[in-house]
Amino acid sequence: MAPHDIRRPFKRAAISDQQKRRELSLLRQAQNRRDAQQQARCLASSILSLQSAAPESQPEQSDIEIETVPESKQESEAFSKDLDVRQASKLRGPEVRKWFARQLMLPEWMIDVPDRLAQDWYVFARPAGKRCFVVSSNGTTVSRQRNGSILHHFPSALPAGAKIRDGSGSAQSYCILDCIFHELDQTYYVIDMVCWNGYSLYYCTAEFRFYWLNSKLEESGACNAPSHYHKFRFSAVPVYNCDQSGLYAAYTGVVPYAKDGLLFYNKHALYQTGNTPLALVWKDENCSQYVIDTDGKGEIPSQQQVVLELQDDRKLVTSDDPPVLFGCLDGDIIEKSGLHTGNLLRFAIGDGGLSFADGKLEKADLIYLGKSNRARAFADSYSKVLFQFMVRHSPLKIDDLLASINSANDQEKTPSDVEMVG
Repeated sequence: MAPHDIRRPFKRAAISDQQKRRELSLLRQAQNRRDAQQQARCLASSILSLQSAAPESQPEQSDIEIETVPESKQESEAFSKDLDVRQASKLRGPEVRKWFARQLMLPEWMIDVPDRLAQDWYVFARPAGKRCFVVSSNGTTVSRQRNGSILHHFPSALPAGAKIRDGSGSAQSYCILDCIFHELDQTYYVIDMVCWNGYSLYYCTAEFRFYWLNSKLEESGACNAPSHYHKFRFSAVPVYNCDQSGLYAAYTGVVPYAKDGLLFYNKHALYQTGNTPLALVWKDENCSQYVIDTDGKGEIPSQQQVVLELQDDRKLVTSDDPPVLFGCLDGDIIEKSGLHTGNLLRFAIGDGGLSFADGKLEKADLIYLGKSNRARAFADSYSKVLFQFMVRHSPLKIDDLLASINSANDQEKTPSDVEMVG
């Protein structure tokens, strides 16, 4: 039997390049960290050499020399996120909603089972509720939903999260948490930590972020019951190594919230805004009541529906970067409906379905239904469309995930067994 048959006995026809993009994302992140570290070393080296060699009468040479060191684009972007969040909190109207809507790290939907699932991934049960950013700063706390609109404005026990008698903390003290607000128990379940007490975690791995999340959140008192200076309770979710026992615990274990599928995080992944294949969401009817998307009436439509963005040249694309092209809209429809570039439009997938070639979308049978809900900020991602398509035709099952873990374990044992026999 060929090696790939042992590793992936359940492998299905490729409809996505998700695994390839996972590998490329990890390589890019590793390079970004090396670039940032090299930039810091060069800057420190330049400053030290100038301090020891440059005469005190010529301090202007320091500025010239430092400017010759090229700045890492990724490092600059990371710093701008930290510095802009407090300024963005003061913005109003569409600008602030648009800014916050682009700050969340959005998991892709699991199209295929990642390699080394048991070794390199965490898994946890995703709480049902409203995904949001929670920012505490200058004595107040604000939560913003995925589309950037405000959910709550409240005092909290997070650093700089409430105006209390001994002060609200320094201007540099602020926090950014990635949460899901669970309506039933009025609790913010923290699924990731982006900044804590002014310290950025953008360039920290998920392994480190989860460690800090559990220790720092408990120390702050944010997990305590609500009080005058702490309106909502915060809670961390139980996170497991994605081996067989961990996956089973996340899938079947009892949690204090309603589940809405499972979330998988690559242990080595940094926090990056937008869609990423290094965080994945998966669900079935046993761990979520929302497996198949519903329409505006809360009913499952007979045909799968998708939301796409209208671009120039009548192109219809997903929210991915780069976007995936699904087709072009008829010019007559655009003219009669008064549509413009940037509009989010809803379509049904007709009897022709979706066709794939070499892991890429080749053709989509789209039926125009009208404009999307105005509350939406983005079109659907390619992985979501594919996951919903798979759910209706050939779903990825929990047995497939367990089989991947078991076959990987068997493959790891094989070399040692062969050596012993030899």
